[in-house]
Amino acid sequence: MKSFQLNEKTRSFLSEYQLFEDDLIQQVQLQHRLELVAAFGIQKGMRVLEIGCGQGDTTVAIADAVGESGYVVAIDIASPDYGAPLTLDQATGSIKKSSLGERIDFHFEMDFDFFESPIPFDMAVLSQCSWYYKQPEDLLKYFKKVRGLAKQICFAEWDLDFTCLSQRSHFCAVSILALHSNFVKNEGNIQNIFHKTQILQLLQQANFEVVKQLTVDATFLQDGQWEKDYANSIRAEFIKVPNMIQTLITGYYELMNTSNGKENSLNSFIVCAK
Repeated sequence: MKSFQLNEKTRSFLSEYQLFEDDLIQQVQLQHRLELVAAFGIQKGMRVLEIGCGQGDTTVAIADAVGESGYVVAIDIASPDYGAPLTLDQATGSIKKSSLGERIDFHFEMDFDFFESPIPFDMAVLSQCSWYYKQPEDLLKYFKKVRGLAKQICFAEWDLDFTCLSQRSHFCAVSILALHSNFVKNEGNIQNIFHKTQILQLLQQANFEVVKQLTVDATFLQDGQWEKDYANSIRAEFIKVPNMIQTLITGYYELMNTSNGKENSLNSFIVCAK
């Protein structure tokens, strides 16, 4: 991994909570999650619902933001033994043992369709998880349910509107993986990709009013290289798709693999709505 200088906020978090001390990859990921949560505007004492929490990367940043008087309910449809190199259970187990643990309630194998809460949430967060949804209708259904559970929603995802050529490789990789999921059944992280204009439309259909939009730098993250490596690993599987799709895929692969090693991840876009 490239040499990376953590900022003061990240170093302070690591020192206070003693999480990810020997995991440089997680430290870099944490820095971005802290920046996302700061942009969400989470306040001390808030009660927050996080949908699609995964291994808790964003959860810990939310728990830090709500403080000792706040609380986070974090849910994910995946099973506790899902994930690598650490499973969800292993990753969140370490979090629960930290001083942040008492502020967090993790629920795995939890389908949001069946989630209920007698107490409303101040905020619901969906961070870097929307590309797991196969259809726009699935995401809209979740937005509509959130409308009845939380006062506001904060949403973050990769921004397809890349601003520099070094991000093209990541754009091509996620496009390849989305096409792969449309033709080859798989359990990969990318089942579909949504542009931010579509997210805005879906939020409006769910009766949310957008109050804030912004872009957060994510160029320093490792995800662009990870997605590229995975896309290259499944290239042979496109032999099963129609010839016209194979032609399109060939173009994406050529663009993705001619970046001369100058590769950055896509940025993240944020939408907050009430």
